[in-house]
Amino acid sequence: MALHLIKLCVGIDTVEELVAWRARRRAELEAAGLPPYGRHLTRNTPRRAEEILGSGGSLYWVIRREIRVRQRIHAIEPATDHEGRACCALVFEPELVRVIPRSHRPFQGWRYLEGADAPADLPAYESGESAEMPEEMRRELRSLGLL
Repeated sequence: MALHLIKLCVGIDTVEELVAWRARRRAELEAAGLPPYGRHLTRNTPRRAEEILGSGGSLYWVIRREIRVRQRIHAIEPATDHEGRACCALVFEPELVRVIPRSHRPFQGWRYLEGADAPADLPAYESGESAEMPEEMRRELRSLGLL
């Protein structure tokens, strides 16, 4: 069974904003000659890091009180923050995978998310980047059982 992490995506209001932010960051990394992996620095290292990496774990992002997207975790490694303090870097694969939205209350930091409790990926016909339906409309249609 996979083990994942879940975290609030602070400052981002839509999946599209996160996609655009990650694309800009990936371009900056590639221009600097670095690998295109995104990183998130966090104060605490997950004690179950080996289990997360060994099971193909992802970080599920909570956007506007809903779990909406995930990124596969590539590595969990020691790092140093901008103030010189030791911290942990969660290193992500570049691909963002939309999931079936699920409400989630706010919390601080990250939490473990068992594989059985993780939302499923959206079907390809709903999650394509070329989908023109606004997220709010998609959410309403899903609540009515039409998607």
